[in-house]
Amino acid sequence: MPVVAAAVCPHPPLLVPEVASGAAPDLDDLRAACLAAIDQLSTASSVLVVGAAAARATYSATAGGSFGPYGAPGVRIGTGDPVLPLSLAVGGWLLEQTKAAQLPRAYLAVPMDATPAECRQLGQEIADGNDRIGLLVMGDGSARRSEHSPVHLHPRAEIFDTTVATALQYRDLDVLNALDPDLAAELQAAGRAPWQVLAGALTATTLTGDLTYHAAPYGVGYFVASFT
Repeated sequence: MPVVAAAVCPHPPLLVPEVASGAAPDLDDLRAACLAAIDQLSTASSVLVVGAAAARATYSATAGGSFGPYGAPGVRIGTGDPVLPLSLAVGGWLLEQTKAAQLPRAYLAVPMDATPAECRQLGQEIADGNDRIGLLVMGDGSARRSEHSPVHLHPRAEIFDTTVATALQYRDLDVLNALDPDLAAELQAAGRAPWQVLAGALTATTLTGDLTYHAAPYGVGYFVASFT
């Protein structure tokens, strides 16, 4: 059964109000857009949260994630040890705030240096399963969008992010598949590999895209999109 719905969200820990503290209202619009996109996954039979990490790994629904390293030791997800990388921990936290929270879930970490072909193949394997999958794809755009970015401004950062945003809006899988890993690494765009997994998973579907958020409030490109 192909993927029946998908959502794309970023994974800054500041999405968690306890981490953001007094700055939490700054991301109210982004948080609301993420939750609305994830709500649409409730039509699926299960949810797979996909995000980038140092190495490939799969985790069950009980896998733990902690926001202690980001200043909120009281916020965690799952009942197991806190093994989830940041992208998946934020994805799990967002998921728990939505109508899709009660669905069975699993987590998939994709290596940040996975090739486009590897990502595409992984996405196609996900879509070839027997379950009605809802994909929650976590990934930030470039972290070099402004002089206030985590890394200094790069002249190609905004062009790269605009390309990704347009591809998500218009479901341009060829553009997502063609994203250059080396350029993405230079621009510190953590979403490149997960977006290419998404492209592989959507190949056999007729789902259409809807980009509902694209901004860089802290010098990092954030996107929210739904595919239904």
